[in-house]
Amino acid sequence: MIGLVIVSHSAKLAEGVRELAAQMAGDEVGISQAGGLPDDAQALGTDAFKILSAIEEVWCEDGVLLLMDVGSSVMSAEIALEMLPEQQRRRCKLSNAPLVEGAIVAALHASLGEPLQTVNAVAEAALSTPKLANTG
Repeated sequence: MIGLVIVSHSAKLAEGVRELAAQMAGDEVGISQAGGLPDDAQALGTDAFKILSAIEEVWCEDGVLLLMDVGSSVMSAEIALEMLPEQQRRRCKLSNAPLVEGAIVAALHASLGEPLQTVNAVAEAALSTPKLANTG
């Protein structure tokens, strides 16, 4: 079963999203968060070492999906992946999913035992709305 990492500039936001996602997944899915800066819990920012630690916390052979909020969180996540051994890095995926909706959908699908690529696909489609058939 894959793990999830929530990356945000805000430690409070990351924790809140992790809490929502964990409610969807139950105790079966490892979900960690990496929000804010290491020296000041109130300061906004991202830290590659916090992200690396979060990945290691939920690491499993099935992989880890990282969901990020905006801007430098993606760059910090990429740096964190570069610090991993190659065999772990290949099993991590940076998602383009919306943070909140994507995390909730990803947690649900991860709890069903779906593979990393499938969980990422449904997370990235979290805000997509199905087209209604033209009935008129």
